[in-house]
Amino acid sequence: MTKYFRLVRLPNLIFLAAIQILIYFAVIQPIMQIHGFESAQQNSTYFWLLVAASVLICAGGYVLNDYFDVKIDSINKPDKLMITNVISKKSAMFIYQILSGAGLIAGLILAVLLKSFTLGFIFIVTVGLLWFYSASYKRQFIIGNLIVAFLSAISVLSVGILKMAILQKIFGNLIFETHIPPMTYLYVGGFAVFAFLTTWLREIIKDIEDEPGDREMECHTMAIKWGITRTKIFIYMLIILIIIALFVCAKLISFQGTLTFRYILIGIIIPLLVLAYMIFSAKEKKEFHQAATFAKVIMLVGILYSLIFYFEIAKMFKIPFFDLFFVK
Repeated sequence: MTKYFRLVRLPNLIFLAAIQILIYFAVIQPIMQIHGFESAQQNSTYFWLLVAASVLICAGGYVLNDYFDVKIDSINKPDKLMITNVISKKSAMFIYQILSGAGLIAGLILAVLLKSFTLGFIFIVTVGLLWFYSASYKRQFIIGNLIVAFLSAISVLSVGILKMAILQKIFGNLIFETHIPPMTYLYVGGFAVFAFLTTWLREIIKDIEDEPGDREMECHTMAIKWGITRTKIFIYMLIILIIIALFVCAKLISFQGTLTFRYILIGIIIPLLVLAYMIFSAKEKKEFHQAATFAKVIMLVGILYSLIFYFEIAKMFKIPFFDLFFVK
C-alpha cells in the first residue's frame, strides 16, 4: 500500500484537500455568516464531493506525470523512480484511468446536481490539461509552469465557484444582486492569485533542480533556454512581484490593528526574502530542492492566513469563530 501512496504523492493530496477545506470553512464561511447564513454544514455534501473529485484527478495527474517521465526521472531521481522499478507502466496507466475517471465522474455529478456548466467545464479542462502537460507541455518553455500554476489557482477558485452555484441553486439569480458574490470572489480570488504566483515560483525552482535530466531529454524549460543565472534573475523578479502584491493587499484589507500586516510581513514576506537568498547561494541540486520545499512552506503559510482572516472577520462583525466562541 505504501508504494501506491508514494505514487500518488499522498502528502500533496492532503495538502490540496487542506487548502480547499481552509478556503471553504475559514474564508467563505465567515462571509456567509455576516450575511446571515449561519452554518457551514449546510449543503456541505457538495463541498466534500468537490474535494473528492479534486483529489482523485490530482492523484491521477501525478501517476500520469510519472508515466511519461520515466526516462527523465531515471536521471534526476533514480532512487525515487516508481514506474518500472516498483510498478509496471501498464499498471500505472490503469491506475491513472481509474483515478482520473472516478474524479471526473464525481466532478460531473456535482456539476449536474448544481446545474453548473462552469464546474463541469473546470473538471473536464483540468483532466485534459494534466494529460497534455504530462505528455508534452511540461517540456516546453514557460507554458508547462503556467499550466501547473493555473491548476493550483483553479483548485482554490473552484471552492468559491461551488459556493456561488449552491446559493444560485437555492435563491436563483437574485443572489447575484447582493454583495455576496463579489465579496466571495474578491477574497477567494486573492488566495487563488497567491497560489498561482507561489506555485509558478516553485515550478521554476524545480526546473533548475531537474535541469540535468531535462537537458538529456531535450526539454525546453526556462533553466535550459535561459541558463541558471538568468532564470535566477527571473525568480528574484517574481519574488519582488509577490512581495509588492502582498504589501498592496495588506494595505487594502481594512481590519483594525496590525495583526494582518504583521502576519504577512513575518510569515510570508521575510521568508520570501530568505528564499531569494537561498536561490542566490544555491549551486547544487540538493540546495535547489531545499529551496523548492521552502517555497511550498511559504505557500502553506500564505493559505493559513485564512484563519487570521476568519479571526479578523469574527472580531469585526461579532460572529462566532468556527461556531465555537466570540472574539473580543
